[in-house]
Amino acid sequence: MLGIKKKYYVKQELDDDKPSIHGRMKRNNNNNQNHQTGFCLMSMLELQKPIIDTPCQPVKKAAASTIIAVFLITVLMVSVGWLDISFFSGVSSYQNMVVGSKSTTARHKPEFPLECSTENQTQTCRKDYPTTTGIPPMNTSKVECPSFFRWIHEDLRHWKQTGISRDMIEGARKTAHFRLVIVKGKAYVEKYRNSIQTRDKFTLWGILQLLRMYPGRLPDLELMFDCDDRPVVRSRDFQGPNARPPPLFRYCADEWSLDIVFPDWSFWGWAETNIRPWRNVLKEIKKGNERRKWKERVPYAYWRGNPSVAPTRKDLMKCNATDKNNWNTLLYVQDWDRESKQGFKHSNVEDQCSHRYKIYTEGWAWSVSEKYILACDSMTLYVRSRFYDFFIRGMLPLQHYWPISENTKCKSLKFAVEWGNLHPQKAQAIGEAAGKFIHEDLKMDNVYDYMFHLLNEYAKLLKFEPTVPPGAVELCSETMACPTTGTWKKFMVESLVMSASDVTACRMPPPYEPQELRDFLETKANSTRQVEMWEDQYWLSQY
Repeated sequence: MLGIKKKYYVKQELDDDKPSIHGRMKRNNNNNQNHQTGFCLMSMLELQKPIIDTPCQPVKKAAASTIIAVFLITVLMVSVGWLDISFFSGVSSYQNMVVGSKSTTARHKPEFPLECSTENQTQTCRKDYPTTTGIPPMNTSKVECPSFFRWIHEDLRHWKQTGISRDMIEGARKTAHFRLVIVKGKAYVEKYRNSIQTRDKFTLWGILQLLRMYPGRLPDLELMFDCDDRPVVRSRDFQGPNARPPPLFRYCADEWSLDIVFPDWSFWGWAETNIRPWRNVLKEIKKGNERRKWKERVPYAYWRGNPSVAPTRKDLMKCNATDKNNWNTLLYVQDWDRESKQGFKHSNVEDQCSHRYKIYTEGWAWSVSEKYILACDSMTLYVRSRFYDFFIRGMLPLQHYWPISENTKCKSLKFAVEWGNLHPQKAQAIGEAAGKFIHEDLKMDNVYDYMFHLLNEYAKLLKFEPTVPPGAVELCSETMACPTTGTWKKFMVESLVMSASDVTACRMPPPYEPQELRDFLETKANSTRQVEMWEDQYWLSQY
């Protein structure tokens, strides 16, 4: 029927104090006869479901005739398509469990599922989604954000004195894939070039979900986003008090660049590799961790990936166990083309938590695999990386992972496994500390809060009023997800934020004091040097 919109809902959980899917309520001993009569009348509309041992009031003949007539008319309307039978299913925009909510006890929260138009209609955005939730002002939360949120201050420090002008933003257009503008709670995008796969699409999708989670809470802003791997804003090109570096958002940076790090697209699903959205993947990895106790896991270092993307990975493959050298490793090549043709049967991340040790190494830049590896409770053998994403700076060697030398990988890996097998309780503790960090500090609610605080702090630096450029188009969840098909649409529906959060974002921690930051970095360096010293002593003892 023309004009009917298709809605996507999450599963509704029921309790005894709410109407069930058939409109009935749990009876108690104090119900009066009128209530019992209403119970029976409702049951008669349940597609002739038998009523057994139900205490009913006798119904007058006229009333009975009316009920039968209503029932027959209802059946007729359903059969010819005039009435949607889902009317009787009780599916409502008020459900017990809300996707994206931080509170599992919140009830009667209005939900806003996707409303997709029929094929012969132009897809439009919902007009009833709120621009504000009426919750108290921000910064009232008693929950402090994880410590890695402090790096937001460091990433924006380069513009603290000068602020950000429109000319600076235009300077980032050279490599940007899109310009994002948020005005009065609505998102507008101006695309410049296509990204690898659908990185840009799912990055924008994630930002739209942030707007649904905190409607009316983000200030007006404008930014440029580069979806490629490596940072491009080199700090050496912007020295001195008059430097005006372009603010450019991307997924990673290094110590020689000024790019602003932002959560990567895969938090909302990586459709090309069949990796589900982060909220669901975490649950699956948790189950994978529980399948085998740590001491029962294979006592070798495991890695599976594509070695052709970077020289450091090709170098890693030399460390595979051979007849001549046993480096205590099991390394496998991941052929994504073959996996795709075989239905991704051998690439489920939750099935890769079966070894005591897992290796992380960067690719062309940082690697998306990082968070999946660290979530496994196995001790992560972290090959020292040039690049960092938004959360790894909050993790510490010997507390959350074991540092591996980039130049002597094979020897470093062998020693790490030997040490872990000699000190299984300590190795297990390192792996579990990383798992706890990922499952708690990097849960999806905190990813949204990181985005929220980063964009809020960024917007404070703007020295102009953001406006929608002529070439930009409005984006919303409907215009993005409804025309999409296949796994891409599946992951969008799966990661859709159905309701505005009923709690404020976590409380932003203060910036590092200069000496405090130096001490923190020195602690990390000392831990790495300690491992290098142990490793040198081990190999000296072998000769």
